[in-house]
Amino acid sequence: MGGYFSGWGQRRDCTEDFLRLDVRWLHRKGSLVPGASSQVHWSRHGERFASVGVYGGFEQITLQYKRQPTGGEWQDKRYEIAIERTPCNLGGTRVWFRCPECGRRAAVLYSSRVFSCRRCLGLAYESQKEAPHYRALHKAQAIHEKLGGTGCTDDPLFKPKGMHWQTYRRYLARFEEAESRAVPPWLIRALSRSADRQLHATAGDISP
Repeated sequence: MGGYFSGWGQRRDCTEDFLRLDVRWLHRKGSLVPGASSQVHWSRHGERFASVGVYGGFEQITLQYKRQPTGGEWQDKRYEIAIERTPCNLGGTRVWFRCPECGRRAAVLYSSRVFSCRRCLGLAYESQKEAPHYRALHKAQAIHEKLGGTGCTDDPLFKPKGMHWQTYRRYLARFEEAESRAVPPWLIRALSRSADRQLHATAGDISP
């Protein structure tokens, strides 16, 4: 039997407030192979507080665990989640969950009455609550890493081996656009004031 859910999965604002089940992680663990049996655990401050039994299959997995809604009785949960495989452009396949609530493809499902997709639960990513310049910075960092960089936007970028030049230029344009929006508003105002003071000082130097 899977572990325990005590009050988790109540409706909140952000994905970070929910237990998450990632199909890509399960695939890497070999949990999607027919006949496979494994446990997914969640810990907090080094202590395990929830777990789910995962029973593999090529076209679906079965989840089994106990859940206790806030103020309610313990419930035994056992249900299937469909798995879909789609071809990748460079070969191989990518795996997806089919949300048991709406049937949409999803790489990650979140704990609620059953594990469901972000749209069904009306969740926002934590990053969506950040200031726009932070979101732009994180986007620039992600593109920097995708191009083989360190994620530090000040470090130089070079075309990764095997990437077409057209693709590289497209990513580079996105990186530069995101980086341009990553400047905090207070810094823009400070630079503007500094430029104004410098302009006034220069005008004073050349006045008759």
